[in-house]
Amino acid sequence: MKVDFLNLQQINARDAQEMLSACKDVIDSGYYIGGEKVEAFEAEFAAFCGVKHCISVANGLDALNLVLRAWKLQGRLQEGDEVIVPANTYIASVLAITENNLIPVLIEPDDNTFNITAAGIESAITAKTKAILPVHLYGQLSPMPEIMRIAEQHGLLVLEDSAQAHGAMLEGKRAGVWGHAAGFSFYPGKNLGALGDAGGIVTNEDDLASTIKALRNYGSHKKYENLYQGLNSRMDPIQAAMLSVKLKRLDSDTEQRRRIADLYIKNMHNPLVTTPFVTEAAAHVWHLFVIKTQHRKELQAWLAENNIQTLIHYPVPPHKQQAYAQLNHLHYPITERIHDEVLSLPISPILTEEEAHYVISKINEFTV
Repeated sequence: MKVDFLNLQQINARDAQEMLSACKDVIDSGYYIGGEKVEAFEAEFAAFCGVKHCISVANGLDALNLVLRAWKLQGRLQEGDEVIVPANTYIASVLAITENNLIPVLIEPDDNTFNITAAGIESAITAKTKAILPVHLYGQLSPMPEIMRIAEQHGLLVLEDSAQAHGAMLEGKRAGVWGHAAGFSFYPGKNLGALGDAGGIVTNEDDLASTIKALRNYGSHKKYENLYQGLNSRMDPIQAAMLSVKLKRLDSDTEQRRRIADLYIKNMHNPLVTTPFVTEAAAHVWHLFVIKTQHRKELQAWLAENNIQTLIHYPVPPHKQQAYAQLNHLHYPITERIHDEVLSLPISPILTEEEAHYVISKINEFTV
């Protein structure tokens, strides 16, 4: 048996006819930037999340970048302000901070959930701290009730990095609703993925939404009149149309991901492998199923020999990247151990129970 890590061709084949029809609608419309398809998806995704506004952008990094940039324009952030962010995140979270001449303050995650902790945030707050950027890594929500209490106590802004957490829910509230704003990625491999790059920002703040709408469009609310020094970061209507089609089955796809994750957790019994820790069933949408093992190289090779494809998310933390050479001297033992031990197993809405049991059997057979 061969088990792909993620077969996007098969995932998208389920909606091929509807997507082709939606594509034809866009082609026939003659409008290829903005328009009804984009506005429709923005309204649909805002309703899905439970917020007032969704502002579509070109990608997930731009989503984070534009929120921080808008807060600077509004005077809520200034260059040199500190933003607390987990040290084990994907580099995009940190890139958005430094792109805006803000200072990333990296803190250790919880070793079990991989997410930022309230205690870690509190210990990192200084007079320069102005924002928190919690990352809902692998699809599980960070401890947002505690984070929002800390933010309110200290007058801090909260920007959720929800790139991997479409539809994740904690205490009845979805990812993106908790903070002052949230950034989403619709990269093709995400739980809600386009057929190319795309991203979105959600917020309940009218002024913030208005500012971001201008920023993504050359800083302009009205053609040829530019309020800000903006950029070109617009989702095209083809991607919006694809996302509208795929959004309809996101909740059912999430349930299938949860069924596979449940199978994995209940049936993997190898003492050399640690399965993920779940804070609340509905909080996790299983963008990735990430195990930990001190024998990653050997386990990955064993699984490859048995035709099971795996990936590493992520092999090198941001503070050890050449791009941030000025941070290379820093040492975060939990983060560094996580990056040395994590291995992502196949999980998707089209993964069958037979394939899942095959993965489980090979994990349980693994020895060193």
